[in-house]
Amino acid sequence: MLDFRSIETFLWVVKLGSFRGAAARLNTTQPAISQRIAQLEREMGVKLLNRDHRIASPTPSGRQMMVYAEKLIGLRAAMMAEIGNASAMRGVMRLGVAETIVHTWLPRLVKSVNEIYPNLSLEIEVDITPNLTARLLAQEIELAFVVGPLSAPGVHNRVLADYAIGFLASPSLGLGHGPVTRQDLARFPIITFPRKTRPYEAVREVFDRPELPPIRLHASASLATVIHMAVEGLGIAVIPAAIVENELADGRLQLLDTDLNITPLTFTASWLASPDVVAVERVADLARQIAQKSLAVDAEITPRH
Repeated sequence: MLDFRSIETFLWVVKLGSFRGAAARLNTTQPAISQRIAQLEREMGVKLLNRDHRIASPTPSGRQMMVYAEKLIGLRAAMMAEIGNASAMRGVMRLGVAETIVHTWLPRLVKSVNEIYPNLSLEIEVDITPNLTARLLAQEIELAFVVGPLSAPGVHNRVLADYAIGFLASPSLGLGHGPVTRQDLARFPIITFPRKTRPYEAVREVFDRPELPPIRLHASASLATVIHMAVEGLGIAVIPAAIVENELADGRLQLLDTDLNITPLTFTASWLASPDVVAVERVADLARQIAQKSLAVDAEITPRH
């Protein structure tokens, strides 16, 4: 009798083009993947995969099999979502997260996942949006919380929250007692997100003016480093104010009063279309709820200029 494990294994070997990729996706070993495929081919009585040049591709029978495999896995996922207990949601979900999320509501999401889906484990990777996007498209992660929406084919996006970008500085710089102009800001080093990211380019454009001196723009992939540098008075941080809630509350940083506007960062939960995405969609929905609640709380406590 055919079992869903073998069918699911076949589906991911075809989608990822390799036994190694399927093993990583299903959190098992390559020999186990080979054994499942061999069992499936014996039971079907036909060859389903070509294994030439280390790339696994479906045979004509395999392409037919793929149509039914996607339907079966999709139906199983829908059945479990509608009828099964939340504890039936099991396995490992590889999650890519932009660092802004780490500094805001990610711990609350992890706690909620642990409580609601006790048999679902998260493998979390923190990186910048371009790198996480590449990993998502390569199917090395199942879900990404990134600056979006992503427009690649087959990607689904769910908006999580918009984060306003603020100009933040230590009181030692003496900029927190009135309106601050572009010229005032340009006198100091500007510290922000890493190169090749949307916010970095947006910040660079703000100060790309002929009347201003060349800007000293420090970029870092570590927001913890950006925050620490700003607290130490080494420059002005241009980052979402929501991630420095504690520093604003205890006076280590001030939100500067300036009429310069940078487009808020829209974060999305993004994932690739797949027959078995129920768990991904459930976690994306949970993330949106937590992100929206977090944003509402931050709006209430963020100090005014």
